[in-house]
Amino acid sequence: MSSLSLLLSLLLLTFLSLSLSQRPPKGYFIDCGAAARTVIDGRRWLPDGEFISTGTSKNITAPDFSPAFSTVRSFPLRNNLRRKFCYAARVYRGARYLIRTAYYYGGVNGLSFPLPPVFDQIVDGTFWGVVNTTEDYQKGSPSFYEAVFEARGSTMSVCVAPNTYTESDPFVSSLEMLILGDSLYNTTNFTSNALSLIARHSFGHNGSTIRYPDDQFDRYWEPYDENFYVIASNNTPPVSGFWNIPPSKVFEGALSTDRLEALELRWPPLSLPNSTYYIALYFADNSDSIPSRRLLDIHLNDVMYCSNLGVTSAGAAVFATKWPLVGSTKITLSPAANSNTSPLINAGEIFEVLPLGGRTHTRDVRALEDFKNSLWNPPLEWNGDPCLPPNYAWTGITCSEGERIRVITLNLTGMGLSGSLSSSIANLTALSGIWLGNNSLSGGIPDLSSLKLLEILHLEDNQFNGGIPSSLGDLGRLRELFLQNNNLTGLIPDSLVGKPGLDFRTSGNQFLSPAPS
Repeated sequence: MSSLSLLLSLLLLTFLSLSLSQRPPKGYFIDCGAAARTVIDGRRWLPDGEFISTGTSKNITAPDFSPAFSTVRSFPLRNNLRRKFCYAARVYRGARYLIRTAYYYGGVNGLSFPLPPVFDQIVDGTFWGVVNTTEDYQKGSPSFYEAVFEARGSTMSVCVAPNTYTESDPFVSSLEMLILGDSLYNTTNFTSNALSLIARHSFGHNGSTIRYPDDQFDRYWEPYDENFYVIASNNTPPVSGFWNIPPSKVFEGALSTDRLEALELRWPPLSLPNSTYYIALYFADNSDSIPSRRLLDIHLNDVMYCSNLGVTSAGAAVFATKWPLVGSTKITLSPAANSNTSPLINAGEIFEVLPLGGRTHTRDVRALEDFKNSLWNPPLEWNGDPCLPPNYAWTGITCSEGERIRVITLNLTGMGLSGSLSSSIANLTALSGIWLGNNSLSGGIPDLSSLKLLEILHLEDNQFNGGIPSSLGDLGRLRELFLQNNNLTGLIPDSLVGKPGLDFRTSGNQFLSPAPS
């Protein structure tokens, strides 16, 4: 067990005086496909137009859910190509965000596709997971996916993307990006990992889902519907001292046994893929007056998770940051040797620990964004991280591998692009090749002297005007320079005329000096 990270926290709350705010969580509530702002349960939901520039808004007929499910944004499948469609929002760098996506299909893809499509979710450059809402949809229920990511820049993108088995257009109903408190889940190293929610249950609760305002961060605590012995309590501990700040409502009831014996749970109630998991379990003694020693031994799949845990009315929490699991999971709560009271448990959370997928170099991202903004009709899927995940790189982009991800080629030949070639293209200093031929680009050719690795520059069959920058002749590795059939004028720089090893083509322009032979 030495390779496992287990952190036990017995959080006595007398030394903390934090107060819980009942204001709505800070962040974004985005109603996908909506045309106007709405207020739902005291929270302001925004239309999604300012966060995404592609896809189609569609109305659906949904059961009596939240009004946010009355519209969706749908994205074209287009021959099953791996293209991601991304919402981008400005965020606070270093802040921890709860990201929740919601889906209700509503037959939006027509009678030929009675069941929802299956597709991928991506956050920045990290593959989050597969969206499969079929089972929930057949039950008439929406589906929710939740994860915790730390913002590593000033923007964060949340994307949906068809995969090889997607059969119809992906869609999304709503997106929430909510700032979490600094203490929440802070035993995880968010510079290298994210957390993807598997299950969150209030074990002794049999009512509706616990959420805001009971949970100030609007996490969803589902009731646990297995047939167990439930005990109620009037002693709910103040929760401000718990690192993860669970809502006090989860301590109003607990699963227990009516005798001094072990309590066994099959939780989470689904088979898990082989991975590592963050597990948090929450306890509070329910005794009113009778003195008790509630001491627990906790096993996961018969492996000791925590021994001799003392549970008092002040509450206790046990965390494991990277616990390996696969398949079904059994949690056994046993009375410890000196315990005189049956075991209990109030709530639990389990997340899969996701390794982060990295990010394209910030300089390259900004340069490509500037280039995108200089185009009148950029590729629709130019959203999110340009290079990552690798299967979902932007059209026309080739990237390096390793820890430092750079853009190394740009090939948008024959894409029907119009607009200009931004001078920021010169900031893509790892480029070895640029192919922009057979488009309708206009304006001048910018100074590209910083592209010391550039070997190929194809700008032929466009509408570029002005002169040829003489600095192109200083690029020592340049071996192909195709400028034919533009509106270029002026003198051909001496640095390019007769340059050894350079295939230089300029026919179809209006130079004052003869074109090279």
